[in-house]
Amino acid sequence: MISTLASAELLAAGVAAGLIGSAGGITSLVSYPVLLAVGLPAHAANVANNVALVACWPGSALGSRPELRGKGPWLARWTGVAVLGASAGAVLLLCTPSHTFARVVPFLVAIGSLTLLFEPRLRARRERRAGGSHTPALAAGLVPLSFYNGYFGAGSGVMTLTLLLVLVDGNLIGANALKNMIIGAGVMTSAAIFVLFGPVHWSAALPLGLGMLAGSRIGPTVARRLPLDVLRWLIVLLGMALAVDLFVHPSA
Repeated sequence: MISTLASAELLAAGVAAGLIGSAGGITSLVSYPVLLAVGLPAHAANVANNVALVACWPGSALGSRPELRGKGPWLARWTGVAVLGASAGAVLLLCTPSHTFARVVPFLVAIGSLTLLFEPRLRARRERRAGGSHTPALAAGLVPLSFYNGYFGAGSGVMTLTLLLVLVDGNLIGANALKNMIIGAGVMTSAAIFVLFGPVHWSAALPLGLGMLAGSRIGPTVARRLPLDVLRWLIVLLGMALAVDLFVHPSA
């Protein structure tokens, strides 16, 4: 059990994390360090963070209804891929220590963040070479990202957002809405596995999740009102901050 003060800190962190994550940034940049700060070990914090993130899915779905209109068939096809990948990642997490990828993850997050800066050029090049299906490339990127999302997850949002911007939807707000749904489907699946087969620190996960539900409902509205270049730079800076934090504290 954690203290009442720690619960209040987690609730506030959840609001901030949900807002940042659903607006396009990195949810775990806020939520994960707070879980560590209130005393959870790295592995337990990873599990509690994943379970709490479930609350971001309905919140961001409600906030992104305009962008998601008409996207049902696409989501039905690709959320299945996200679910399968996240399931495999969650099972692996229950069987191995969470620091297995610790030295690789910061570089993946940094690459994903920096790639977001060059996304307009990458998309323009893709459009000039248009003439075939992007399904193989999308599957090749989404499968490992979904696996990672189920296993550890920190930074998977910005990497998935970049992938969708380049291959699916060149509009940052639209791609962000799709990202929230894809990430959410994977999180829901891995969280269910953790609840069934792994110990969950509910005293930490519940207040964090309640805060995330509120924050994620606000996030898409905030994203719509920010200039796209400002939003892009905010996401990149948050991603680089998370990459540095993960490099300095690899056990997290």
